[in-house]
Amino acid sequence: MSGRSGSGGQGGQGLGLPSVPDGYRSGFACLVGRPNAGKSTLTNALVGQKVAITSSRPQTTRHTVRGIIHRPEAQLVLVDTPGLHRPRTLLGQRLNDLVLATLAEVDVVGFCLPADQPVGPGDRWVASQLEPLAASAGRGTPLVALVTKTDLVRPDRLARHLLEVSELLPWADVVPVSAVGDDQVDVVERVLLGHLPEGPPMYPEGELTDEPEAVMVAELVREAALEGVRDELPHSLAVVVEEMAPRPTSDGGVRDDGMLDVHVQLFVERDSQKGIVIGKGGSRLRAVGTQARAGIEALLGVPVFLDLRVKVAKDWQRDPRKLARLGF
Repeated sequence: MSGRSGSGGQGGQGLGLPSVPDGYRSGFACLVGRPNAGKSTLTNALVGQKVAITSSRPQTTRHTVRGIIHRPEAQLVLVDTPGLHRPRTLLGQRLNDLVLATLAEVDVVGFCLPADQPVGPGDRWVASQLEPLAASAGRGTPLVALVTKTDLVRPDRLARHLLEVSELLPWADVVPVSAVGDDQVDVVERVLLGHLPEGPPMYPEGELTDEPEAVMVAELVREAALEGVRDELPHSLAVVVEEMAPRPTSDGGVRDDGMLDVHVQLFVERDSQKGIVIGKGGSRLRAVGTQARAGIEALLGVPVFLDLRVKVAKDWQRDPRKLARLGF
């Protein structure tokens, strides 16, 4: 995740990037927190475009999605991670390992704590995982408390919550923010940028994420499939893009509108879950396809023929071989 080519005003030229002014800053910020703490919503608000899927269901994020913020004086690369949690499955442990490996490589960590929920055991457990970073030998990593979802609470409750959060860790900063209400998002950006080291940009101007298109397509399908489902399904649903290819014409040529055939497999762990995803007479799967196709077409900029298939991969969260096939 490092990939720096030097520092100062001349950095970035070896990567085909423009020269930058003296004092230019660049680096990585990781947003962490327990599941459903508002990390993905804040990432999208900071980038100004959807680069991470969101859901009211916990453990929506399964990958470290990078969102890139370009400013004249700095470049901030946001790493949106899965929620840290006490793992109950092999998948859960691997997601935690992914987060902890990411934390070791970033320049600043933002810990998201939702204002509408009291600081609980889950938050304290995440804090215990972060505490060694602040005290690491030679260079502590700045820890910033991001009190999210402030639009959901009254000012007096927010004040009490901020006091409670302030006692958790030796914070570099504490910032209340509402990504949905666009309140103090600019302050979060300014604080995170202030903790970056001097260095050249790492991505070209205009690039908002380095996530592969196939992964983002799979995430959009999974986001649509999670809408309005029962609690057990989010943890058991995995999505894999099998193929993305130009849709041929009847004579074997290429369509003028650039339409793509996108074939996607949705994996669940039990037959009962397959029924939930498909719905009566296939109604729910059609609704998933309609919602996902709109997001995919906006992402890719071309019309899409989306083919969704649902398969059962029994207990895949606990099977190392199945996890590897599904990309974990």
